[in-house]
Amino acid sequence: MQTEASARATGAPPPGEQQVSAYSWYALSVLVLIYILNFIDRQILSILANDIKLDLGVEDDYLGFLYGTAFAVFYALFGIPLGKLADSWKRVRLMSLGLALWSAMTALSGFAKNAGTLTVARIGVGVGEATASPAAYSLISDWFPARLRATALAIYSSGLYLGGGISLLIGGLVVENWNAAFPDGGPLGLAGWQAAFLAVGIPGLLLALWVLTLREPVRGAIDGLPTPEDPQPFRGFVQELLQVIPPFTLMGAAMRGLPALAINLAGAAFFTMLALWLSSAVPATSSLVAGVSDQWLFLGVGYYAVFSWAMSLRSRDLPTFRLTWGSPAFLTIVLGYGTVAFVAYSASYWGAPYAERALGADKSDLGWFLGAPSAVAGFLGVIGGGRMADYLLERRPTGRVLVVLFGLVTTVPPLVIAFTTASLPVFYVASFFAQFLSASALGAAAASSQALVLPRMRGLATATFFLSTTLVGLGIGPFMAGYVSAINGGNLSVGMMSTLVAVPVGLVLLLAALKLVPAAAASVVERARAAGENLP
Repeated sequence: MQTEASARATGAPPPGEQQVSAYSWYALSVLVLIYILNFIDRQILSILANDIKLDLGVEDDYLGFLYGTAFAVFYALFGIPLGKLADSWKRVRLMSLGLALWSAMTALSGFAKNAGTLTVARIGVGVGEATASPAAYSLISDWFPARLRATALAIYSSGLYLGGGISLLIGGLVVENWNAAFPDGGPLGLAGWQAAFLAVGIPGLLLALWVLTLREPVRGAIDGLPTPEDPQPFRGFVQELLQVIPPFTLMGAAMRGLPALAINLAGAAFFTMLALWLSSAVPATSSLVAGVSDQWLFLGVGYYAVFSWAMSLRSRDLPTFRLTWGSPAFLTIVLGYGTVAFVAYSASYWGAPYAERALGADKSDLGWFLGAPSAVAGFLGVIGGGRMADYLLERRPTGRVLVVLFGLVTTVPPLVIAFTTASLPVFYVASFFAQFLSASALGAAAASSQALVLPRMRGLATATFFLSTTLVGLGIGPFMAGYVSAINGGNLSVGMMSTLVAVPVGLVLLLAALKLVPAAAASVVERARAAGENLP
């Protein structure tokens, strides 16, 4: 192992101070393209929603379920074992396979003739996209030294907002031009929305081949800690699969003993009964193809899987469990940001259908005046919010939590204006500020969660953080807006206003975090030791 002292003695640059090769920047540019495509394939559903609704005869609640829950549950759950695989197997191969899977599933959406096929394809997109960030984060950490890692990761993350904005532009152009050229249906009887799925899905298959040409870096070498390849790379993947993916969770629990199995079965029974109760308590809309019960079935499976994983973590790694699931400070900040995501995901998805349906906007105009500005707003918001969080933290221990609270509360006025105005220009301007302000909370929330755990626990803390944003924010918010819209005659304004019910919940959680987080951050080592962590 090359230490800093030995490196200086031999005249070699110490770990972290190496010059970054041109190849590293080239590889990063490829990863950015992948992440842009990731969010194009994920977000294009927004600009196509009204066409799908008309063609397949579905309602807004199904469209919310399709964008949110059907994707979120499988994206969140498979992200855990696939993240483990990224730590042990060839990351370039994993990312290429994942890209090929989600691109193929996006293209398959273009041949869907019913809601069932579209749901299956959306699930496949979720599983495939779950490979992207774990593999990319790990590769970037081995291509760039620590001093440039934050910059490289910020450049990679820009793909999120660029892809989301570009999706509206591409989707609008393809649909309008295809329908103009083939008013009665094009080749194979495809409608414009189906052609749009094919237009963004097929290029991903070609990009997957390009990704395979990337050179796999030696894990840890850039930090002077070269790690040999794992001789059994899939063992950890299978172990995590047994802990989080039903019905394998029963096998994982049984391996920990009869008491663990009994607790797991009790959890399965509870979430099953809860899903059944919600299915009967929340009436379906008359023309909903999939049935509202699918929403609660999927979420029930997702929450049971998270419960299984948390219980297995408690058995396998008590210190990590105590500092995450067992920490009120950690839970308040993670769930508090989940309410920000609840509103933000809903607005991001339903913005284009609302403007088209209620304000008469053209699809191509939405790409230029909603998609592109939203990409800029999100990018500026996440960078600005992160900088402000670091600035405030130097002056008060609650600095980061205050930025999350700011992102929750200040998003409300422009959101209300956007979804109640009768003016299209006002909608565009208000949507820009709503995106900018909600994005400001992301960096602060992520950094707060990282500060509450030990360094070795950060990957798992990140996984838990994204479970909240997906299973709380993405999994419920867009569906709720769609469901309320559907039972109110397709009124998306009423649907979006209903999502603001999450704001007082988030306010209570984040006010609690203001009191809990500073003390918890200052006592991480002591609490870890008390839970059995072996620290010097």
